[in-house]
Amino acid sequence: MFEDLEIPKSPVSDLNEDQINEISELSKRGYQLLKEGLTDRAVSCFKEILNIDDNNNYALVGLGDTYRKDRKYRDAINYYQKCLDLHGGNNYALFGLADCFKALKQFNRAIDIWEEYLKHDDKNITVLTRIADAYRKVRNFRKSNEIYLKVLDMQPENSYALIGLGHLHYDFKEYTSALKYWEKMYNHNEDNVDIRVLTSLGNCHRKLKTYEDGVKYFEKALLIEPNNFYALFGLADCFRGLNKPDKSLVHWLKILERDPRNKVILTRAGDAYRHMGDLGNAERYYRKALNIEFDVYAIIGIALINKEEGNFEEAISSLVDLVYNEPKNFRLYIEIAECYEAKNEIGKAIEALNQFQKLGIRNSQVSDYLLELRQKI
Repeated sequence: MFEDLEIPKSPVSDLNEDQINEISELSKRGYQLLKEGLTDRAVSCFKEILNIDDNNNYALVGLGDTYRKDRKYRDAINYYQKCLDLHGGNNYALFGLADCFKALKQFNRAIDIWEEYLKHDDKNITVLTRIADAYRKVRNFRKSNEIYLKVLDMQPENSYALIGLGHLHYDFKEYTSALKYWEKMYNHNEDNVDIRVLTSLGNCHRKLKTYEDGVKYFEKALLIEPNNFYALFGLADCFRGLNKPDKSLVHWLKILERDPRNKVILTRAGDAYRHMGDLGNAERYYRKALNIEFDVYAIIGIALINKEEGNFEEAISSLVDLVYNEPKNFRLYIEIAECYEAKNEIGKAIEALNQFQKLGIRNSQVSDYLLELRQKI
């Protein structure tokens, strides 16, 4: 981030020529040390300037930049603020101060400062992308989208704006639009594409249920980084969507090799085993998940095993208990009704579905099943 800025210009003062030259040399040395990551030595240089001129903007901004690089944001804020108190409108202090508030996740404060910066320099692409990012973080779609597009008008292939637009549209569930921006990123650098672009493309296809296309991108990602969690998860989930539990299981198990206590993945592995008909291993993985902490989907999985094995009362008991925790989960009511139907207790099956409808939630699967059951009376 520091390469985006030049060394700030010192205002004219009543210092003598030797002092001005010494400050200039110390400032150059301080920024070179900062660039090399030698922050303690950079601090010493900038503080030496303050011994010559205690209000010097070189030193105040330099100290802010140094503490910011060390992630000591509160210290950095103090120096930037002091600079602005003495040298109002200093662009370098405004830039650094906004970046500190962004790092502290105080996005609205960062936005206010960047807006102030843009009054002095409204074509600065670095600042424009940062303010668009901040608007995205506070979920202001209109402003974020508008500023990213302004950047693209100035630089049509700006990667920060394209990535930002991809994330923005994805966050607002506009997956087709998100895909367009990620594809532009991919096409610009297909031979050396960043793995995050590949997983983002895969996730868009996963959300759009175009699983075959998702598989292609996740597999490319795994060629770059074979143990990448997001690529393994995305690929497993695509195979799950394609009803290929054997292939999804391979990748769930690979995640568990590195993260054996991930209860979400344990439950997904249990689901894969269950769909493959391996009920013993399915229950084993559901139990592993429950040994970590309560998990609704692991309980559902065990209930479905009981259902498949004909233990309908046990399945119903587990599912009814879950309804108290998740009363709006339509799937629970359908599973309960199917258990009653299997016992030839059609009236109780209908009653189970009626309980869901009393919540005032419309669900086509529940309505269709209810109609089907009523025709059996």
